[in-house]
Amino acid sequence: MDPKVVLFSGQATKPLAERIAEAHGSPLGNVSITHFADGEFQTSFEETVRGTELFLIQSTIAPVENLFELLLMIDAAKRASAHHIYAVIPYYGFARQDRKDKPRVAIGAKLIANLLQAAGVDRVITMDLHADQIQGFFDIPVDHLFASSIFIPYIKSLNLPNVIVASPDTGGTKRANSYAKFLNCDMAICYKQRSKPNQISNMTLIGDVKGKDVILLDDIVDTAGTLAKSAELMIDAGANSVRAMCTHGVLSGKAYENIDNSSISELIITDTIPKEHKSAKVKVLSSAELFADVIQRNLTCESISTHFNLNTFI
Repeated sequence: MDPKVVLFSGQATKPLAERIAEAHGSPLGNVSITHFADGEFQTSFEETVRGTELFLIQSTIAPVENLFELLLMIDAAKRASAHHIYAVIPYYGFARQDRKDKPRVAIGAKLIANLLQAAGVDRVITMDLHADQIQGFFDIPVDHLFASSIFIPYIKSLNLPNVIVASPDTGGTKRANSYAKFLNCDMAICYKQRSKPNQISNMTLIGDVKGKDVILLDDIVDTAGTLAKSAELMIDAGANSVRAMCTHGVLSGKAYENIDNSSISELIITDTIPKEHKSAKVKVLSSAELFADVIQRNLTCESISTHFNLNTFI
C-alpha cells in the first residue's frame, strides 16, 4: 500500500505552499494556530497524520516566530505519529551566520540545524543556502536545490547578444563560474570590503565588462546596496546593461529605493519569500514546480541529481 502523503504550511509562506501543493496535485492540510493574549501560540493539525509522509512548508524568514512555528509543527507531527517528517524550507533563515567571523559570536545556521533535528525532522529540503557547508551542520539528509534550474531558462529567453556573468562579491565566485561555464561566456567579480554589515566601504571590479550585458548573480538580496554599487561599477566600466538574479528577495530597509535609483534594469528573484514588491524592476519567478518535483522524487525514491546538472535545464 502506498503511504499517505500530506502537505502542510506555516503562515509565513502559505501562498508558495499553495502553489507547491497545486503543482504536486495534493491539497494543503488544515493547520490551526491558536494565539493567546500574552503572545504565545499553539499549532494543531486538524486531521490525522498517523503513519503519513508529512511535508511542512515554511521559510524561516523574520520574525523569528516563523521559525518557532515550524519547530512546533514538527513536534506536533512527531507526537501525532507521522511516519516521516520533511521540512521544506525554501529560504533558510540565519544562513549568513555560518561561521565565527569574530570572537564571541554565535553560529546561527548551526543552531537552527540543531533545533530542527531536536524537534524531530527526518529530512530538510531547501534552496540556495548562503554557504554549501551548512549541509554539514545536519546529521540528517539535506536536499540542497539550486535556483539555476529556474534562472537558466529565463537567461536564455532574454537572447542577450553579449552576455557576461558576474558575482557581486568573491563569495559567489563558484556560483558565477558554474553559470559562465554553461553559458560559455566570461565572468567578472566585484571585490568588496565592508566597514559593518550592510555597508560597503570599497569595491573593485575584476574583469572586462565593456560592451557586455551583465547578469549579476547572488543568493540573497537584502538592502540591495551591494547590487546597486556593483551595477554602477559595471556601467562605469562600459557595460551595455546590468540585470541581477538573486534567489531570495529579503528586500529590507531601503532596498526598493536602492533598486529604483540604480543602473539595474531588472531584478529577478524567486518566490521563496512572500512580499508585495514596491518596484517595477522586480520580476518574480516561481519555485513551486521545482519543490513539487523534489517532493515527489523523495516519495518515489528517485534521484534528484538532475537538479544539480546545468545541462539538464535546457
